[in-house]
Amino acid sequence: MESEAPSPRKIIHIDMDAFYASVEQRDNPELRGQPLAVGGAGPRGVVAAASYEARVYGVRSAMPGSRARRLCPDLIFVPPRFDAYRAVSEQIHAIFHRFTDIIQPLSLDEAYLDVTRNKPGIASATYVAEEIRRMIREETGLTASAGVSYNKLLAKLASDQNKPDGLCVVTPEQGPDFIAALPVSRIHGVGPVTARRMKEMGIETGADLRNQPLDRLQRHFGKAARFYYGAARGIDERPVDDNRIRKSISVEDTFENDLHDASALDAALAPIIERLWQRIEKAHSFGRTITLKIKYNDFAIITRSISLPGPVTCRDMLEKTGHALLAQQCPVPKGVRLLGLGVHNLDAEQADRSIAPGPRQLSLAL
Repeated sequence: MESEAPSPRKIIHIDMDAFYASVEQRDNPELRGQPLAVGGAGPRGVVAAASYEARVYGVRSAMPGSRARRLCPDLIFVPPRFDAYRAVSEQIHAIFHRFTDIIQPLSLDEAYLDVTRNKPGIASATYVAEEIRRMIREETGLTASAGVSYNKLLAKLASDQNKPDGLCVVTPEQGPDFIAALPVSRIHGVGPVTARRMKEMGIETGADLRNQPLDRLQRHFGKAARFYYGAARGIDERPVDDNRIRKSISVEDTFENDLHDASALDAALAPIIERLWQRIEKAHSFGRTITLKIKYNDFAIITRSISLPGPVTCRDMLEKTGHALLAQQCPVPKGVRLLGLGVHNLDAEQADRSIAPGPRQLSLAL
């Protein structure tokens, strides 16, 4: 007697809409409807988050503040208030726990939830997502977008499909075609450098990726090839990891042209430090070991680390240490094609895990 195939998992990806900017607009009525950037407007300032009114002008997170100001002369800059963002994040996670404890936070404003077996016994993951979005709106005054699917890859892609304040469901029958229609650059795990390499190989869409033999992908992408091969077919077996402990946070950039001069390398490290600090603050995880990564033009890689007495809790300390590690490697013996900086030995705060009663049950497919 043949055994029945296992039922599909029910995964939700929740992503708050323009989180930092939305909190600022909620708390200050004068900012509502205005093009807003959270971050610094100075010469070295960087946009940490942009409101949807600012995004119309092309303003995006991680953009230099000076460029954002050129794109939108009326842009309003406000300094970040991470204590406020963390407080709202705790509210949101408390809502999640009303439905499931199988939660994998990605940052203050997004997380995966496995609701295959959920606390209220709701058969429909779509209804769970609708209820979570409703509760977030009523209890925080903010909006969230949700993706519902049978794996993490598709749930994350779906949550971005109808932003802001949207919901998208991708069923097992729809998964392969949903992926096929997307640019490969949209697939989580395909970064800008990989997307360019794929384009050079004639791979621009999920459908193009699905047409590639596994052995060809392995020749070009090594261990990552198997994930890309499955992703193109709507397959992702990764579990929602509720015990995931983040060990490090890092940022790196690959340069179009090799860098040789110390001043050019120093300048290239500055935006890396800025983006790394944003990620540290967003995850509220502070490490005491700082590691510099250098990849030369012959693909040789070196790393240099320093462990400090306590966690790096201010941007100035991160900046000084990162530049000091780089200065020790200059002058470089050959051209540099990649720089990276990371923090390790993280000490993360845990969000509140309070549980409240759940909503009524509906019986729907996904």
